[in-house]
Amino acid sequence: MSLSKSAQSVQDVLSKKGINAKVVELPASTRSAEEAAKAIGCEVAQIIKSLIFRTKHTNKPILVLVSGVNRVNEKLIAKAVGEEITKADADFTREVTGFAIGGIPPVGHKQKIETFIDEDLLKLKELWAAAGTPNAVFSLDSSVIVNLTDGKVVAIK
Repeated sequence: MSLSKSAQSVQDVLSKKGINAKVVELPASTRSAEEAAKAIGCEVAQIIKSLIFRTKHTNKPILVLVSGVNRVNEKLIAKAVGEEITKADADFTREVTGFAIGGIPPVGHKQKIETFIDEDLLKLKELWAAAGTPNAVFSLDSSVIVNLTDGKVVAIK
């Protein structure tokens, strides 16, 4: 079975980076962390939420990879970035990532995006992330998330 164009682009990035992960498209939606966990059969904490923010003054995109059970404390991320941030809208998100909200993967974006990783994700072994569409996902070992994304591990809550 072939993957949709967006899901295949994520699979190609993973393969190119030497990550042994297989993108799968599920019949159920994985748009939210709760939906994804139910469709996959894992804990909500294992779901990586890929959230796009933008800096308020310089309009720079910021990607925050968050455990499905956590909420981002924007002040902590702003301190790490050195500038106030705000949640990005759907148009900005698609423009900088190439993906729609609900399917944003942690890799494979249209441009390089400064990335921050929720420290709680590293406490888990297996993680699940969106793979380009609201029903495409892949699993990965938490030990590869930092190298895969070139992200900085931070406290987000």
